[in-house]
Amino acid sequence: MAEKKKFITGAVVGLGVALVAAAGVGMRWPAEAQTRPEVTRVAAFAPPPGAPMSFADIFEKVAPAVVSINVTSHVDLSKLQGGDDGDGDGVPLPFAIPRGPRGANPHAPDGGDGKSGPKKGPEMQASGSGFFITGDGYLVTNNHVIEGAETIKVVLQDKRILTAKVIGKDEGTDLAVLKVEGTGFKFVQFEGQVKPRVGDWVIAVGNPFNLGGTATAGIISADGRDLPDSSSQFVNYLQIDAPINRGNSGGPTFDVYGKVIGVNTAIYSPSGGSVGIGFDIPAEIAERTTHELMAGRKIVRGYLGVTIQNVTEDIADSLGLLPNQGALVKDVVPGGPADKAGVQPGDVVLAADGHSVSSNSELTRIVALAKAGDKVHLKIVRDGKPLNLEVVSGIRPTEAQLALEGGPGGAGKKGGDEDGPAAAKSVVLGMGLTPITPVLRKELGLEDKIKGAAILSVADDSDADHIGLAKGDVISKAGDHAVNGPEDVSAAVVDAKKAGRPSILCLIWHKTQGGMQSAFVAIKLEPAK
Repeated sequence: MAEKKKFITGAVVGLGVALVAAAGVGMRWPAEAQTRPEVTRVAAFAPPPGAPMSFADIFEKVAPAVVSINVTSHVDLSKLQGGDDGDGDGVPLPFAIPRGPRGANPHAPDGGDGKSGPKKGPEMQASGSGFFITGDGYLVTNNHVIEGAETIKVVLQDKRILTAKVIGKDEGTDLAVLKVEGTGFKFVQFEGQVKPRVGDWVIAVGNPFNLGGTATAGIISADGRDLPDSSSQFVNYLQIDAPINRGNSGGPTFDVYGKVIGVNTAIYSPSGGSVGIGFDIPAEIAERTTHELMAGRKIVRGYLGVTIQNVTEDIADSLGLLPNQGALVKDVVPGGPADKAGVQPGDVVLAADGHSVSSNSELTRIVALAKAGDKVHLKIVRDGKPLNLEVVSGIRPTEAQLALEGGPGGAGKKGGDEDGPAAAKSVVLGMGLTPITPVLRKELGLEDKIKGAAILSVADDSDADHIGLAKGDVISKAGDHAVNGPEDVSAAVVDAKKAGRPSILCLIWHKTQGGMQSAFVAIKLEPAK
């Protein structure tokens, strides 16, 4: 299993000695000088304010609370298939969730659930890190460290080995709480008062490569980072440069006062080892989540029932908005909370519950804090006009349920089929468009829920060509026009030109290996140069 680490960068400058010497061959000290000048000794440089001369005191204070976690499981052979980095964590390189050494094959995927029948592979050993947060045996680690575990052993600093049981886990934040029997354990606390700043010193302690009891130091390099996996929906990661490697996952990162400011969970690693870019779950999220799990409560998150995407520069231009402003609704679940409140594809959510929104993940995090039945106030822009909506939050399904259902997308409400052969093709923005007839729907393999104008051809060097649109794609919305045929796209282009916009925002159904997927794209009104 893989671990992540946090870093504190402590630099200690050695003693400097300045020597005064004469230069030149044969030169002698002046005759009037009775003795050779004494060597001047310079004191050790004082560190800059806030920089510790050593991290030894911090390590001695916190190390007894940090443990190694050894897990026994069986490999689920079905996880050997796929295109990830071979660690079984589903995160493609260069982003990886490093896992500790296991058996003879340290790169084998994490174990399955031990119930996969003929798919069950050999028994494997893996390692990670964790830390006590109470004196009576409650520990924090990553969910991916103990996922699929059949037995969990906790190794303390004094070499005692204790058996742990899982109290609770949360896939969304990749956190888990374990419990061992006993009392009087040394424990550490989360920093719940002061938000760490970029540039603050940190020290990561954990079990890299199953070495145990290892400290690394560095600084907080950035905050509010997103990772290319589902966890970024609920976690705005701290980035640290304290080296963390395989086996550090689930271990703590401390500030100079010995408070936990984050939980190591991932690294950016083109090579598989530390390159000085690691990611931590911030203390405020880790503390809130682990306390819920310790209390025996399941982590429940708010849910709107929309699929959203970021507002890129091109999309912003097409809508007359600033880049990185808001989250664009590309699909609404029929009958879901947002649908009932009147949210529509093409709406841009600028704020939720008084918090400004700059990305899709930021909106998801805000909504996730709501409880079922809470009213979530949305400030949106629709067709260039401001609008306020109130959505009664639902309960977010599990990630597995969402994946099974193909995500929170849903069918559009407008549009329809026409019987008979396809109408004559119209060319708009370099695309040959036609209404979708039953015959064409069958030919292109389109689901009934997909409405709009089908793309039958794309001109070379058109912006649609540069974007990657192709035959079989469908435009279901253009600007503020629901699309039933090419004439709706043409009308939207006219409106955009009158408004002086450089591009038009279109909702496109695009063919992928996993089937048709929808997304908004901005298509330029002028031919590409």
